[in-house]
Amino acid sequence: MIKLGITAGDPAGIGAEVAVKALERRELYDKCVPLLIGDRAVIEDALKIRGGSFRLRRVDTPEQARGEYGLVDLLDMKSPASDGSPGGTVEYGKVSARYGEAAFRYIKKAAELALEGRIAALVTGPINKEALNLAGHHYAGHTEILADLTKTRDYAMLLCCGPLRVVHVTTHVSLVKAVELVKAPRIFRVIQLAREGLRLLGCSAPRIAVAGLNPHASENGLFGGEEKLEIVPAVEQARSEGIDIEGPLPPDTVFVKAMGGQFDGVIAMYHDQGHIPLKLAGFTLDTSGDAKTRVSGVNCSLGLPIIRTSVDHGTAFDRAGKNCSSEQSMVEAIETALIMAANRGEAEKRGGGS
Repeated sequence: MIKLGITAGDPAGIGAEVAVKALERRELYDKCVPLLIGDRAVIEDALKIRGGSFRLRRVDTPEQARGEYGLVDLLDMKSPASDGSPGGTVEYGKVSARYGEAAFRYIKKAAELALEGRIAALVTGPINKEALNLAGHHYAGHTEILADLTKTRDYAMLLCCGPLRVVHVTTHVSLVKAVELVKAPRIFRVIQLAREGLRLLGCSAPRIAVAGLNPHASENGLFGGEEKLEIVPAVEQARSEGIDIEGPLPPDTVFVKAMGGQFDGVIAMYHDQGHIPLKLAGFTLDTSGDAKTRVSGVNCSLGLPIIRTSVDHGTAFDRAGKNCSSEQSMVEAIETALIMAANRGEAEKRGGGS
């Protein structure tokens, strides 16, 4: 059975709620032993808000987790997420340094356990970047935190929603800076990481498309030179190494082709180029346009020595503490982590000759 660590995210958000809702899926316990990493007061409050018969069971080590349906095994971090008492209160929707500190401690502990091999994979709940920075942890997001904690230099973000899988060359930088960072060595490395990630997801021979940076992939230089100078050389290098790859392709059609099954993954040049089609595919609003009735999608970190997946949504402070948030993305993140952990385990067995 795969032991899975799940961090609760920012205590003021919906992370704990969607985690305990996901753990109500009985079928998950046939595949893994889930271990929630957070604070007692936060998880107790989430269980109270949710209602039902699930009970909290605190453990001191991952090895003590039972993976028993009806019990939520919690590694209690005893961080400053509440006043420290068993009945401590949670202030939902509040940007707070102490909540940012708590969220960071959850991630740090989970990364340590994964590096030690005591959990096979890590699934992270959403964090608030402002709270994180108020706590003195100056990172752009989860991926950068985990890269630092695992001493990883080359990494990338992969987003999945059904048949659409996107890996980003750049993420949390300005658009001007993103254009500056679109360089052949980085693009080539991201293509390599994408192939590795897609294999972990079960694509044995991934078909990869590369989006252009400019409209219409520059129309042979009419709208910019980055395609010819940077993207084409990276694609040609990847092809010379046996990677099944095509591009640069016009960004306004490449994602449609991937959704139609022509490609297993797409390389996006910058944050919104990849995020917009993923969230359009995975998020649905109600008829008033105010609430998300479907939140689907998974965020995976590539290049790390550990398996890490995450929900593809934020803390949703406006919905926190109201028992009205969808756990679908968390369920998908858990299932994706299990697939990747199992495939990595099989690959390691083959590599080790066992």
